[in-house]
Amino acid sequence: MYYIKESDKTPEQARADLEEQVKALGFGVLHTHNIGQTLRSKGFEFEPECFVLEVCNPKQATRVLSIDMHLNMALPCRISVFSENGKTKIGLIKPTPMLAALSDNATLKEIAAEVEGLMMQMVDNAC
Repeated sequence: MYYIKESDKTPEQARADLEEQVKALGFGVLHTHNIGQTLRSKGFEFEPECFVLEVCNPKQATRVLSIDMHLNMALPCRISVFSENGKTKIGLIKPTPMLAALSDNATLKEIAAEVEGLMMQMVDNAC
């Protein structure tokens, strides 16, 4: 269900490189959440870095929502860059198993597989 790769880069550099890959493969970054910084700013002790990028391909999102508007609750897709045990990791929840829990529509399965392949490529290229 998860696709996670380890990187030798710092979390900040991996995030920047991931943003470039997202754009290079026809997606956009709608927002980047800095979860670690947010938790620390609220007074919580939280050492790891954790960036969550909300990414979207407008063409694919339009196709999905045209078939099932309820899936707006599963969009946009997310890719995370985080530190764990001193290592930088980039990962995502694969769209195909997530969508399988929400719909059995064959066209949606095709779209999810296309998006998943591109997202995995983004992760691989950013590592």
